Amino acid sequence: MSATKIQLLGHATFKVTTPENKIIIVDPWLSANEFIPAHLKKFDDTDLFLITHGHDDHFDLEVLDIIKNGKTKIIANPMVRWYLIENNCPLSCIEPMNQGGTIFLKDLNVRVTMVNGFHISHINITESQARFPHMSVGFILHLSDGVRIYFAGDTCVFSDMKLIGELYKPTIAALPIGDRYTMGPLEASHAIRLLNVKQVIPFHYGTYSQLTGTPEELINLTTDINGLQMHILKAGDVIEVPTD
Repeated sequence: MSATKIQLLGHATFKVTTPENKIIIVDPWLSANEFIPAHLKKFDDTDLFLITHGHDDHFDLEVLDIIKNGKTKIIANPMVRWYLIENNCPLSCIEPMNQGGTIFLKDLNVRVTMVNGFHISHINITESQARFPHMSVGFILHLSDGVRIYFAGDTCVFSDMKLIGELYKPTIAALPIGDRYTMGPLEASHAIRLLNVKQVIPFHYGTYSQLTGTPEELINLTTDINGLQMHILKAGDVIEVPTD
């Protein structure tokens, strides 16, 4: 059995390769994503899309072209789900769920839990029109090798991260650190403590000038956490996640 792999494609879009070599794309901002290296803009082999919220740097309707292959499923923030349905996404391609729920996807041999996020979102219909206001969500992926990945999506720090840590015991957490629109390094350092997680992937920083938080700041704020491993990934970098 292969190890679980996590690849930062660019900005906030991740690719997870499961031990069964199934492909999960988190927050699919795809071909139009200028931060994904051109040779990685191949998504036809995707088995599952996970969408935390509808901001256009986390989601685009290119997913509708990809699901025409008949094998790809979507789990989306409930308001994004309705937007997809409005845009003729077949119901058979969507696995509906909501915060606090967990589902088992037999074909992928993976469980997915949808958890809270705190980030006000919407979907841009035009440059001056937005609809479907909603709060972001996060996801826990439970893989067959025992690895549990927490994708926080865009969020601020919130005290119930302690519950997420106690309930799901994530092996590794992907946390935004850019500040301004999400938590910055200070807040992320507290999120790490609340989650009691020992492996962290910072993301959503450095891609735009407004996103000023840095991994170096986060590292400096967490030097007291014994055993903490910070994975600083550039677009395209891949890590294998060790089992507990």
